[in-house]
Amino acid sequence: MEWVEKLNKTISYIEEHLTEEISYDDLAHIACCSIYHFQRMFAYMAGIPLSEYIRRRRMSLAAIDLQSGSDKIIDIGMKYGYSSPTAFNRAFQSVHGIAPSMAKKSGTPIKSFPPISFTITVKGAEELNYRIEEKAAFRIVGISYPLDKEIENNFAAVPQMWQNAAINGIFEKITPLMNKEPMGVLGVSVCNDKEEWRYFIAVSSSADPDTSLDEYVVPACKWAIFNGSGTGISIQELEQRIVTEWLPASGFEFDNAPDIEVYLNPDPNNMQYEVWLPIRKV
Repeated sequence: MEWVEKLNKTISYIEEHLTEEISYDDLAHIACCSIYHFQRMFAYMAGIPLSEYIRRRRMSLAAIDLQSGSDKIIDIGMKYGYSSPTAFNRAFQSVHGIAPSMAKKSGTPIKSFPPISFTITVKGAEELNYRIEEKAAFRIVGISYPLDKEIENNFAAVPQMWQNAAINGIFEKITPLMNKEPMGVLGVSVCNDKEEWRYFIAVSSSADPDTSLDEYVVPACKWAIFNGSGTGISIQELEQRIVTEWLPASGFEFDNAPDIEVYLNPDPNNMQYEVWLPIRKV
């Protein structure tokens, strides 16, 4: 329950700063996790990305200002952080479907998006299979790509990274290097607040790679490890269930370590995989 209370405190912070710059760093600090994990957790819990939620709240208030006052459109746009009329017009239309000038007219229908509130909800009885393990630090070797700080932009980018790896023969290059646990091809999101965000397609290895490959040391951590099978869509569904169903009532919260996907079976039509979630006691 303490974990859910922290999330609701982040909503209060957003409401108090809608006419100011909203610091993702402050939000993550309130939630006691990294910026990456907070954005990911928020998107799964709220059903929309953090940036979109903030946009909807600002445009809800902007619509009220437009309909109830005599302030100029440009001034209202500036109030909610838009330095140009074009940017404000684009954001307003993306939420309400009409231009700000139309919203000023009496009788024009607009949309309202009230603040959300997080609660623990009991869902279906479908089981989640997992184990808790302490792991020493281990080294991974493979290729890495930069990740965007707005994590929703990575949802389409990461699958393309896997496609490129397959086309470029990366799997044939890295799988012979696999000689340490976890045994499998790894998808590792390295998104520490103090590091450049990168996504690794790699294996756990003590071998010396050639200079075309990247390496990273995954820090020692406690992990909640969940088993799954199916398609790539299934792993996203499993990750969402972990965050929305298991994590809030588990007594754990995100630790400051990478998220890891371990692909045990290369068959894309019947994948066997594990999701490793870095955790610490609340």
